Amino acid sequence: MKLAIITDSASNLLPTTLKKYKDLFVIPLMIVIDGKNFRDQIEISAQEVYEKIDTNHITTSLPNLDDLTELLESLKKKGYTDALVINLSSGLSGTFNAFRLAFESVTGINITHLDSKTLGGGLGYMIEYAMELAAQKLPVAEIVEKLKKLRYEDSLAIYTINTLKYLKRGGRIGKVEGTIGELLHVKPVITVNDEGVYVTLSKAIGLQRSLIAMKDLLVQKFGTDLIDLTVHYGDDQAKAAELGEKLKNQLNVRHLQLSPLTPVLGIHTGPMMFAYVARRIK
Repeated sequence: MKLAIITDSASNLLPTTLKKYKDLFVIPLMIVIDGKNFRDQIEISAQEVYEKIDTNHITTSLPNLDDLTELLESLKKKGYTDALVINLSSGLSGTFNAFRLAFESVTGINITHLDSKTLGGGLGYMIEYAMELAAQKLPVAEIVEKLKKLRYEDSLAIYTINTLKYLKRGGRIGKVEGTIGELLHVKPVITVNDEGVYVTLSKAIGLQRSLIAMKDLLVQKFGTDLIDLTVHYGDDQAKAAELGEKLKNQLNVRHLQLSPLTPVLGIHTGPMMFAYVARRIK
């Protein structure tokens, strides 16, 4: 068996990660600005998105499925027999379903398709774990079961934002409550639940208290367990670095990674956002 791992750009993988794994492939989601399409992370940057986010009509769109078809044909020519495809949550995007429909006409390669029920660093950690497990030559079915355990038991992905207007504009508000909170400066701590949609875990007055609430949630979840930790940010890397160092004093962190939020996700959060994503290391 020669196995490829395929995901979409909502996995928010850093360029260094993509270079590390030769059997890992990413299909970019699309960003649409005033009717013009751009491939996420390839044809447009987060900075360019934030510069236009309040002045131009910006939306996100499904990947170009021609990119997926071309990738699969290329993989078959290279001798790949199997592909494990892990998409961002079907509760937040039509990407999973679009891939599913595309796979119905694919022959010549065995495809296992997994709905991650998450996105960003949460999906990214699933991808990295999948690569680690694939290197151990585990059967695909066993890899999938271990990925589900990571997703539902051994990881936590939470974020807070300064305003809910971008989530509302993009239709990604899910079960997050915020109309009154906007008026009272209440900032939500948001996660993706087991059904794959956004929900509010807690609320706090002001961004700083919301960040403290997020730290407390990490401590409650992991205690002294060894973890890998990612801090996502919009346009404030210095603040993200400060937050990461503080978290290292509160948690047992093996690796800390600072990661700018990929533009296709940043459209829905705005530039003033921070996310904490952690996975337990066994």
